Amino acid sequence: MQDAFAYCAELVRQADRDRFLASLFAPAEHRGALHALYAFNVEVTRVREAAREPLPGEIRLQWWTDVLSGERGEEAGANPVAAALLATIAQYRLATGPLLDLIEARRFDLYDEPMIDIAALETYAKQTSSALFAVAAQILAGDVAHTVTDPAGVAETITHLLQSLPIHAARNQLYVPLEILERHEVAPNQVLAGQTTAKLEEALGELRALARNHLAAVRVLPLPREALPAFLPLTRVRPSLDRLERGDPFTPTVLSPWRRQWLIWRASRNPARIAG
Repeated sequence: MQDAFAYCAELVRQADRDRFLASLFAPAEHRGALHALYAFNVEVTRVREAAREPLPGEIRLQWWTDVLSGERGEEAGANPVAAALLATIAQYRLATGPLLDLIEARRFDLYDEPMIDIAALETYAKQTSSALFAVAAQILAGDVAHTVTDPAGVAETITHLLQSLPIHAARNQLYVPLEILERHEVAPNQVLAGQTTAKLEEALGELRALARNHLAAVRVLPLPREALPAFLPLTRVRPSLDRLERGDPFTPTVLSPWRRQWLIWRASRNPARIAG
């Protein structure tokens, strides 16, 4: 089993370095559980890239659903991420509902249907990123109120989707809600074609403002000290939004690895900097 947890740690180190670095500030006895959770998230999040077509993606997501539902026992035992995740669920008595909802929400990524409105986007974010914050916090400190984890996940998700706009446009995916595009008189095909216009800038500005509002909600809420390592990846949100505001939406600049590492380290010493 130690080999399974080591595999998860390496996968997270390579694929989600911010969360890997954040996990190093957690007590050693909880790091393996965090790595298992984050490795599971990596596997589910990158299904579109791995499968390329909806049907293989559906099969992969269904496999994970079966694993969490107690099926696929022998197969799960042979998969290091599944084995480590199931051991973590048992050790910490985690409910599988949020993880099953996360898988279900990721089915949206497999298809090219547009995000309809802000409510749909927030639901997607809460079932994915917010759930990840919540389960990680539970591993570290027990249950943490959704009043903290929900806005944290929404702010992180919106920021990530804005940074990924050119990738999604090239795939014919549209995560900018149609509600916002219609309000600013932007045609969806303009976004998918990678055309920067003043009205699109206004639409994306509304989306950035929404992310900032959710980040501000996190800032005024108390975070249990034991759970702080779960929220350290949130440190990249505000500076990333600042960069997005200054740059072209289809050629976004990202924070350098050393900058993100410094932000995580600084917030670990001063938790007030996690959301600002």
